[in-house]
Amino acid sequence: MSKETLQAVKGMNDILPEEAELWLWFEEVVRDWLHGYGYRNIRMPLVEPTALFKRAIGEVTDIVEKEMYSFEDALNGDHLTLRPEGTASCVRAVLQHNLLYNAPQRLYYSGQMFRHERPQKGRYRQFHQVGVEALGFGGPDIDAEQIIMCARLWRKLGIRDVSLQLNTLGDSASRQRHRDKLIAYFEQHMEVLDADATRRLHSNPLRILDSKNPAMQDIIAGAPKLMDELEEDAIRHFEELQAILKRHDIAFEINPRLVRGLDYYNRTVFEWVTTRLGAQGTICAGGRYDGLIEQIGGKPAPAMGFAMGVERLLALVQEDGMIAPKPEVDVYVVHQGEQAAQLASLVAEQLRDDKLRVLLHCGGGSFKSQMKKADGSGARIALVIGDDEAQANEVSVKPMQGGEQVRVSVQNLVATVNQIIK
Repeated sequence: MSKETLQAVKGMNDILPEEAELWLWFEEVVRDWLHGYGYRNIRMPLVEPTALFKRAIGEVTDIVEKEMYSFEDALNGDHLTLRPEGTASCVRAVLQHNLLYNAPQRLYYSGQMFRHERPQKGRYRQFHQVGVEALGFGGPDIDAEQIIMCARLWRKLGIRDVSLQLNTLGDSASRQRHRDKLIAYFEQHMEVLDADATRRLHSNPLRILDSKNPAMQDIIAGAPKLMDELEEDAIRHFEELQAILKRHDIAFEINPRLVRGLDYYNRTVFEWVTTRLGAQGTICAGGRYDGLIEQIGGKPAPAMGFAMGVERLLALVQEDGMIAPKPEVDVYVVHQGEQAAQLASLVAEQLRDDKLRVLLHCGGGSFKSQMKKADGSGARIALVIGDDEAQANEVSVKPMQGGEQVRVSVQNLVATVNQIIK
């Protein structure tokens, strides 16, 4: 009986070499972009204590209630979770290692996140994010910087048809007043609320405003507005942010229904959205989370951050016709015979010492078949080593784009190859 072929877990995808070239290109562009703004890399574990996400994200959220991959460690009984987002992990690491002791921090991270969702285009159970966090900055200037830097990245990636939605959630006192009014308002319309809204009514009524249920849109449109409850400081912060964006010609739409799905946000929230990915139109989202550091156990400190969905961004890049350049090959080494194979291996390493990109043929075959592979590799030069060359400690150098084949000593090989390539 044949064994069943094992498949990847649903919603957790392989990234094959052709596609991975695009990922490598994207990661290089993003790294250079972030370094241009002074952000430094931080790397956190994939697995964190479950309590971290319950405390940071909020227990009455879709992520904590329905989507987290949580388990009990059979070896010691710890309750652990595959990280569903990066901000909580980043803040935990900053506090654990006392990174805010001397100065504010501009940090970024990238990697896998995990949520148990229904897989569809742009939404997977294992997905990748680039996260950007600025901790210890309280003014609207850092909010604006992060939005402006996103606009720059879209230009670098050649992404078009994206728009910016902006809102403010105010501070805790104004949100509490708004929360009380929302509950009172929606209690008067219980017959219209769906099961999800009814469940959230007393635990997280702000999320009802984000409902996509068509039957609820009229009552949501008439709900009390958070803007009416904002304190003067929050209003001024939001107005200054808008002024900076306008000076930089960053177009935006104020969307009072933009609330974000995590409990830790306050004041500024934003999303970059597109109409080109169907229902999964948000490619980048974030905001200010001034209370999270204290909530996790540190001294109060302001913070601002965002995360980008890598799969969604790359879908847009590919839709616009972007094809990542394949790795260039300088030299392909062709050889036949035992002595030739030994010399070919030594020669390949010698060229790599000189920072040349070398493919050493493996697997045998005739000179003709090997030269076909050399041609298909895109290499600029083929080195041909047979028994005659090996015995003389020489190599035949053949330019692949035309030019005369020459035979040189191993001692002169690097200089000859560099002369042809340059």
